[in-house]
Amino acid sequence: MTRSLKKNPFVANHLLRKIDKLNTKAEKEIIITWSRASTIIPTMVGHTIAIYNGREHLPIYITDRMVGHKLGEFAPTINFRGHAKAKNDNRSRR
Repeated sequence: MTRSLKKNPFVANHLLRKIDKLNTKAEKEIIITWSRASTIIPTMVGHTIAIYNGREHLPIYITDRMVGHKLGEFAPTINFRGHAKAKNDNRSRR
């Protein structure tokens, strides 16, 4: 279920304050956050945000095509390494 249109998109307050502060100074620096549920808004475009994936902070550069998505979508928490190999048993094959 999506968030109500009456409400604004969810963005963590500390993250929004840091981005506004950098926009007024016109500076670029990496912003570290644990808030994977925050929605990307147009004021974030052009900034690099380090998103926590459970083990480390992954730096993600925000582009205009990411607006409307959640931060957690761009920091995968699991690295898929393939399926387990089948053991060579003397089973009958179909």
